[in-house]
Formats: sequence, structure tokens, C-alpha cells
Amino acid sequence: MALLPPDPRRAAEGLSPAERGRAEEFRLRAGQAPTALVGPRERKLLERAVTEGDLRRVLDAATQSSFHSAAEQLRRGYLSARGGVRVGVCGTAAAGEGGSVLRELSSAAIRIPRQMFGLGAAAIAALGRENTLILSPPGGGKTTFLRELVRRVSNAGIRVGVADERGEIAAAAEGVPGFDLGRCTDVMTGAPKAEAAMALLRSMNPQAIALDEISAPEDIEAALRAAGCGVRVIATAHAASAAGLAQRRLYRTLLDEHIFSRAVVITPGETRHYEVTKL
Repeated sequence: MALLPPDPRRAAEGLSPAERGRAEEFRLRAGQAPTALVGPRERKLLERAVTEGDLRRVLDAATQSSFHSAAEQLRRGYLSARGGVRVGVCGTAAAGEGGSVLRELSSAAIRIPRQMFGLGAAAIAALGRENTLILSPPGGGKTTFLRELVRRVSNAGIRVGVADERGEIAAAAEGVPGFDLGRCTDVMTGAPKAEAAMALLRSMNPQAIALDEISAPEDIEAALRAAGCGVRVIATAHAASAAGLAQRRLYRTLLDEHIFSRAVVITPGETRHYEVTKL
């Protein structure tokens, strides 16, 4: 809530404990009332419309007024703030030095990260020690489930290397994780996930590697190399089902090489459902 401008922040503070517990995002759209995504529905926080000044305040708070230091992230449409918070941004892009930059802001989505101990316990128990892919549409809870799976695997005495490109999995501050990822976990934050995975393989002797949102050819290559080294791979990807994943060319190599033998498919809704399926 500290990232919100004063009026929406006061409105968010007025949410009931039950609504706070279920809130997943704050949404600010220029010209529209700010909202909170509570479960599957957006709830209006107050009547006044969001201004571009409000959106600038969000970015200032997220970057601690160091807007230019976050230019590369902004080109990708998001900012990483303290506490593992991702702020998605939209606006008018214009050509600038090093690529396109946002000149005018139109909306922001502040993702609310959580740790949920015991989440999907039955699904985790069914996985064994096999390579695992976690699937859901965007916003389906993949990172939250990954966080809990890493914690459980690590506390079982298995060394886990976490390639935390955006700082969302561990929410590390000054090197100390803000979320409990288990007693045998090493975290590489800030580097592209494929680069971080290779650094972990070279230097930390992991028995498992965790990658959030594999979405580029280099991420696929990192997963292949880790599996080829005999390291367990735990990763997330955007897909509503295993069948939907199979239709996407990017993931075909992983499936053809049988890198992942199990997937956990998360079905969003009022209550999320976790189903383990063979790939």
C-alpha cells in the first residue's frame, strides 16, 4: 500500500481484513477510479479518477525516486519494488536511447506478493523428486506456489538455486530473503534468469534449480543445460493446461526431450485448484 498515492492508500487501508487477505493487485488507470483486485473481481477503492500524476507517484515510490535507474525494466513494461512487488506499467512508448521508453503513463498494476505455508500440499506430495513445470494463466498464482515448493524441497535437505531475475521469489533486501525459501536455498537476484541459472550451476553446486516464467529461448536452453547436468528443474510458464503448452513452439523442445515429466496446473477462481498431470 505504501506504493499508492495518498487517497487510494487511505481507501485501501479501509478494506476489511477478509478483503485484504484476498486482494491480489491494485489497479490504477488514468481517467478511471482506482481498484483492488479481490479474488477474481476488481473492487472500486474511491470515486475520483486516477491522474498521470498519481501514476508518476507510484513509479517514484517503486524506484525510490531513481526513475532512470529502472529504465531497462520499464522498457519491458514493469518495475521491481522492495518486498518482491512487481509493478506493471502501460503508456505511450517512444524511441529513446537504447530502445523504446514510456513518455506518457496510462495505467499501473501493483502485484501483491504473499507467502502461503502449506499451499497445494497434496500436489507437492504427489510430485516426488521429478522435474516440475507449474502452469497457469497470468496472475494464477504460479510464483506463490513456486515459493512454497522451493521451501518444501529445500527444507527436505536438497540444495536449491533460485534464479530470481525480478526479485519476486525471495524478495531479498541487502542479501536477506524477505520470504522463507528454506534452509538449503541460494538466491541469485537481478540477473536474467538464464544467466543466473548458469552462474548457480557453476558456483553453488545445486541439486535443484528454480526458474520463474520461462518465456524466452535462452530460458529453455538454461533448463535443458541444468537437466543435462543432473539437476532437478522447477519452473513456471504461462499456460492454462498441458495441452495448451504443447501447442506453443517455444516449449516443444522441452516436451520432445521429456525434460519435465510432471506439471502442476493451477486453475484460478474463488479458490485455486492444483492438479498434477503427466507431460
